[in-house]
Amino acid sequence: MSAGSEGGRAMARGVFVTGTDTGIGKTRVAVALVAELAAAGLRAVGMKPVAAGIDAGADVNEDVAALAAAGNVDVPLALRNPYAFGAAVAPHLAARDDGVRIDIDVIARAFVTLCGCADAVVVEGAGGALVPLGTGSDMLDVARVLRLPVLLVVGMRLGCLNHALLSVLAIRARGLELAGWVANELPPGMPRCADNVATLRAALGVAPIATIAPDAPFRFDSAALAALKWR
Repeated sequence: MSAGSEGGRAMARGVFVTGTDTGIGKTRVAVALVAELAAAGLRAVGMKPVAAGIDAGADVNEDVAALAAAGNVDVPLALRNPYAFGAAVAPHLAARDDGVRIDIDVIARAFVTLCGCADAVVVEGAGGALVPLGTGSDMLDVARVLRLPVLLVVGMRLGCLNHALLSVLAIRARGLELAGWVANELPPGMPRCADNVATLRAALGVAPIATIAPDAPFRFDSAALAALKWR
């Protein structure tokens, strides 16, 4: 099924957050977005369809927990995180080890339910844009089935130009809309970071909707929210 195949789908706003790599700041961005939407009085919920890696002694993946804490909609964990794996490895490997097949239709049904009880749903991917979920499917297929525009988090470090441009090529090749991009200035800092941001701005035809400074508090301001393209 597609996320829009059920009649009367709730028209919650939605966006899919992915990144140029793992550990690139997707959760920080997604959490900040959910928190800002909730602060604005909207019913906001974060969803991480697939999570791999649960700390010893914890009941839930830390990214999933952070998204839940940022939102203001009380929904079951199974909806917010349909697939959770203990091992911090690529999702398709974690699923194979657990004897599980990641079914995007299951994710789509959970998303539709979330749309019915929220004004905005922020969906965070795992790893980078093309991380495999199984044979013939990857993370961008989730965005495609959910019909969501993609917010790309770019880690500003050596290699970011190639990684960002390849990611955007993949996004657009799937017929997906680029909702915007965020420049995350990863510590210890990138030489000529501003020049690299300018290069990406010219290549992508759009400025970043937000820039994250190393180790500094981050929140989405009104300008960033206005620039973000929602479904």
